[in-house]
Amino acid sequence: MDGAVTTALAERLGEHFGGRARANEPLSRHTSFRIGGPADVWVEVETVEEIATLYRLAAEAPTPILVFGSGTNVLVSDRGIRGIVIKLGRAFAALEWRANGGGTHVRAGAALTFKRLVTEAARRGLSGLEFAEGIPGSVGGGLLMNAGAFGGEIATVVDGVAGVEAAAGARYLQRADLRFGYRFFELPPSFVVTHVDFLLLSGDAETIRARMSDAKRRRESRQPLGWPNAGSIFKNPPGTFAGKLIEAAGLKGRRIGDAMISDQHANFIINVGRAAAADVKRLMEEVQTAVEQRHGIRLVPEIKLMGDWRTM
Repeated sequence: MDGAVTTALAERLGEHFGGRARANEPLSRHTSFRIGGPADVWVEVETVEEIATLYRLAAEAPTPILVFGSGTNVLVSDRGIRGIVIKLGRAFAALEWRANGGGTHVRAGAALTFKRLVTEAARRGLSGLEFAEGIPGSVGGGLLMNAGAFGGEIATVVDGVAGVEAAAGARYLQRADLRFGYRFFELPPSFVVTHVDFLLLSGDAETIRARMSDAKRRRESRQPLGWPNAGSIFKNPPGTFAGKLIEAAGLKGRRIGDAMISDQHANFIINVGRAAAADVKRLMEEVQTAVEQRHGIRLVPEIKLMGDWRTM
C-alpha cells in the first residue's frame, strides 16, 4: 500500500525506539472524537535528535511522516494513517519563563496542554491568553490552527517557533517570518514544531481571572462538553456563524449512524456511541450541501481530516 511502513523499517524503528515504537496503534485511543483507524507505526520521541533520526530512517524507505498532537481538532479515517506517526513525549511539555522589560517571554513545549499554559500565565499575573481558557489540546496544535475564541487568537501573543526540519535539522522561525490567518498557520514543509515562544504582558490578576471566568462560562453554556467531539467542525464565514447557518438549515439533531449534530450547538458533531469516521464525513458533506443550497455559502472545515480517505 502506498506510504505504508515496510517490515524492515518497522524493525529498525523498534531497534531505535524500543517500546516507544508501536505497530498498528489504534488512533481512536488518541482522539477526542474516540474515532480513527490504526497508524502503521506510532513513535513517541523525547529529543530533537530523535526527530532527526526518524526523518533519516523514513527517507531511506521512503516513508511519509505525520505529527500527531493531542487529537482534539482532527478526524482520522477508519482506515487509519499510512506511514510513521510522531507523538511528542513529555520532554516537549516543559515551560520556561524569562522576564523581558514590561512583559515575560514564555517558552512552551509543543506537547504542553494549552490549559496548563493558560493557568500558569494567569497565576503569574500575565495577560494575553485569557481567551484560551477551556480550549482543549496542546500548544503545538493550538499554534497550527491559530486557536482562538471570543475575539482573541494565539497569533497575537506568539513571538517565535522552534522546531526540526527534515533537511535543515533544528531551526528557529522569528516572529517576522510567521504567517497567520483565520484558524490557519503557514508551516514550512517537513517542519516539526517542538517549542513555541510567547510574549505576555503583566496585568491585573483580578481582571485576568474575571476574563477567564467569563470565557469558561460562555464556553460551558454553548458547547456539548459531555460527548466525544472534535470542537467546531466548520470555520465561521465572514460576518456570520457556521452554527447559526447549520441550525437555520434545520440540521440540529441530524444523525448518521452514531455521529450526530449537537442539539446544543449546531457546529459540533458528537459521537453518541461508536461513530465511524465515514459517518462523520458524510454528515459534514450533508451540512455543506444543505447550507450552500439555503444560504449560498460553502462552509469550510475547521477540523483536519487525517489518514487514508480513499473510497472503499
